[in-house]
Amino acid sequence: MNSIPKIIIEKQPWFQSWFDSKYYHQLYCNRDETEAKSFIDALIDELQPTYKSLMLDVGCGAGRHSKYLASKGYNVTGFDLAFSSIREARKFESSSLQFRQHDMRIPFGKNRFDYVFNFFTSFGYFKNATENNQVVSNMSAALKPGGLLLIDYLNVQYTEEHIIAVEEKEIDGVWYHINRWSDDRFIYKRIAIHDVQAARPLEYVEQVAKLRLKDFKELFHSNGLQIVNLYGNYELSKYDSKTSKRLIIAARKK
Repeated sequence: MNSIPKIIIEKQPWFQSWFDSKYYHQLYCNRDETEAKSFIDALIDELQPTYKSLMLDVGCGAGRHSKYLASKGYNVTGFDLAFSSIREARKFESSSLQFRQHDMRIPFGKNRFDYVFNFFTSFGYFKNATENNQVVSNMSAALKPGGLLLIDYLNVQYTEEHIIAVEEKEIDGVWYHINRWSDDRFIYKRIAIHDVQAARPLEYVEQVAKLRLKDFKELFHSNGLQIVNLYGNYELSKYDSKTSKRLIIAARKK
């Protein structure tokens, strides 16, 4: 009888190794560009940023939001920890669009930006509240006085009630077996990868902190930010804790 291959878990923090792997980019290659652009259009209509506003995209990935913001006439900087994402994003750099590799837990400027954006649940990956607080502190510090922070996060209650426990995908001969679950602190996604071209099977476990509105209120209050609006989806409908897919928070630096 064939033995079951041992799953190898990477030693780096999951977000560092997973987001920088070719399998991450393959699994999420079909993210909806049209939805992202419609979201940005709705935000511009809502926020009315002035031409040439200085904007920062924290956790920008390959830059799909940053690129579209820059195309609308704003000066945009995007950063991400994943080198492979930044390498791809830099192909689109211009006089109004720059990318760099950076860890959001390390400060990234003081009183510099009119807007700081954190899109598509690019936050809450860390094991302790201290690191989450440090990131919010860095975001607040990077804003000019009166500047605006917008965080686009999952809505914990809706996500847990609609979780898909088991899923399998095959993409170009690579099989992804996905399990989802939650505990008191995190929502998890385990991704087991079988690629016949790879030397060994791999497994990555995503984890996102179960941060609710009250948690963000505490984080923002302690870092000089005041919530000015809440939205529940990418059409910027009113937020409802039970029915909204997203928790999108706009907060202004005092």
